[in-house]
Amino acid sequence: MFSKKSLKPAPAPVAPARRSAPQMALAAVSNPYIGASGAALLFLTTIIALIAMVGDPKAGTPVVRLSLSKVAAHGAPAGWREAILAQSGDGPLVTEETFQLSEKPVEIGGQAVITLPGARAAAPSAALPHAPIAGLHSNGPGGPLPVIAPDGRTPAEAYARPFTADGRPKVALVIGGLGLNAKATREAIEMLPGEITLSFVPYAEGLQGWIDLAREHGHEVLLEAPMEPTDYPENDPGPYTLMSTAAPQDTVRKLEWLLSRAVGYFGLTNYLGSRFVTSDRAMTTFTGALKGRGLAFIDDGSAARKGGGVPRASADAIIDDQLSAEAIDQQLLALEAGALQHGQALGSGFAYPVTISQVSRWAAEVQQRGYQLAPASALMMRK
Repeated sequence: MFSKKSLKPAPAPVAPARRSAPQMALAAVSNPYIGASGAALLFLTTIIALIAMVGDPKAGTPVVRLSLSKVAAHGAPAGWREAILAQSGDGPLVTEETFQLSEKPVEIGGQAVITLPGARAAAPSAALPHAPIAGLHSNGPGGPLPVIAPDGRTPAEAYARPFTADGRPKVALVIGGLGLNAKATREAIEMLPGEITLSFVPYAEGLQGWIDLAREHGHEVLLEAPMEPTDYPENDPGPYTLMSTAAPQDTVRKLEWLLSRAVGYFGLTNYLGSRFVTSDRAMTTFTGALKGRGLAFIDDGSAARKGGGVPRASADAIIDDQLSAEAIDQQLLALEAGALQHGQALGSGFAYPVTISQVSRWAAEVQQRGYQLAPASALMMRK
């Protein structure tokens, strides 16, 4: 027989003691893998938050790339060089790099309004048609070239700002030297009313983008033709300067390169040119080429007696020969007096900060004094 054993119940399992939330967090942190991952996540979160709060103060600023030392070494005109160098510390970004002419213009957009201290932002103007307009350009060796449309329309007519005279004396202004200094260019486009005509440097990088932006703000546009001055080569307007002694085919070749830089301008204006405009032979070639392409020519007053059978206008005064607010105000008042006497007056100026500021103030009030602010194209006649 088997011996009989006493059976006792097995002890019940003991449940682990419940831990508080702080104890659980401490245990997780003490785990080396979890601790390292949390630190990395905290670092990334901090960096993202800082970028969101601070951002890049230069983000979206157009960048002009050229070698300032090389520009100075080649004797670039003082006006263009000053436009590049005369910047405040918070101005546009200018990098010291190789000077090259952009074949792919930078697209520049946006509707931000920049207001100078004490100046007034211009009221929005109706946008002009986007360029190019069908039928007004053809493909040239270096890019699109303006042409007269089959129906007889010319770029001078199609790209000019529409204007209807109301019988009051007309006052017009051309502000030039635009495209190299991004800050000055944007301020001129956005602060000045659309009736002010703007002229652009053909060597500017992103030229088409600037012209498009100007036309979006209602400004008609001129392209600046660098011409030989009397002190050439000490004062050298650049590699495509139109020379007074050049053969006609050389002048036309350089001119076509200049014209192919962009579309949307209604005509040309001179940059320097005190020697070129005195040469009948050179000016005949120049104006003949413009006439064949349906373009206008507006000069700073130095070529007032030159015709050529193209739509023409000459400035009566340069408003910022003296760079002071008081001197510019006096020149603007003199323009008003000329308009009152002759029915119209045209002034020209450079895109210096003080010029933009004073013209902005003046343009906001001139019509209240009985004058009509007009685009430069409205003062043209065929000579």
